[in-house]
Amino acid sequence: MTAYIHKPIALLALLFLTLNVLAQTDARKIMELVEDRDDGYSSTSILTMVLIDKKGKKRTRTMKTFSKDIDENTTHSTTFFLTPSDVKNTAFLTYDYSDDDKDDDQWMYLPALNKTKRIPASDKSSAFMGSDFSYADMTSKELEDYDYKVLKEALIKRKSGNIPVWVIESLPRERKTIDETGYIKSILYVRKDNFVLVRAKFYLDVADRVKYMDVRRLEKIGGVWVPTQTTMTTKQGKKTIHKTLISQTNTKINVDVSSDIFTIRAIEKGQ
Repeated sequence: MTAYIHKPIALLALLFLTLNVLAQTDARKIMELVEDRDDGYSSTSILTMVLIDKKGKKRTRTMKTFSKDIDENTTHSTTFFLTPSDVKNTAFLTYDYSDDDKDDDQWMYLPALNKTKRIPASDKSSAFMGSDFSYADMTSKELEDYDYKVLKEALIKRKSGNIPVWVIESLPRERKTIDETGYIKSILYVRKDNFVLVRAKFYLDVADRVKYMDVRRLEKIGGVWVPTQTTMTTKQGKKTIHKTLISQTNTKINVDVSSDIFTIRAIEKGQ
């Protein structure tokens, strides 16, 4: 009788373990497709960033961005702030490396101080220019730093119709990754038709605080899917603390962008 009872339990445990391994394997494959999808070898665009505080007060900033793949493992990007006057000529430079053994490099030029500051790894979880996006959000995540698991399949409701997605849990493997990103866990919503990350929940390393990312508008430009309107909302429990809306216009894909613009000298010189 004892053996009869234990055998079904053992089989159920084995089945659960097998399904869990399959979920992790499938999730990893999906995230590889997200990382490998075509986003062009270069781009330029104008960004409008609206910062909304808990009282609904808005501040608007405009930027011009440039991005270019330097090689198969390296992407450089530069952002110049155009308005308002208190941030005009501020510039941000990023070297995004896909090499797991090499940390991304970031620099911020502050015209009021006439100084370029390198962003250390310990500061990358900080807010980027007062927004709900962090410096860590400005670079791609290394797949090897996380364990992934498919939680379920779901539909995201839009006016144009329901969008099928995979819902994937992402857990950092090391404390170092948590310290750099500020996230102890992420729930990612990936479209099934084009492998674009269109929604996410980022659980911060702060009690009861979560950031919600949502791609409100996605357009195909030059054969590439581009998020042209994205929100990031920070909440403490059910209370909204702050919100950022980013709109992208005048986007050009696969255009000639000089590598000279991706240097500290260039961000100090300005547009």
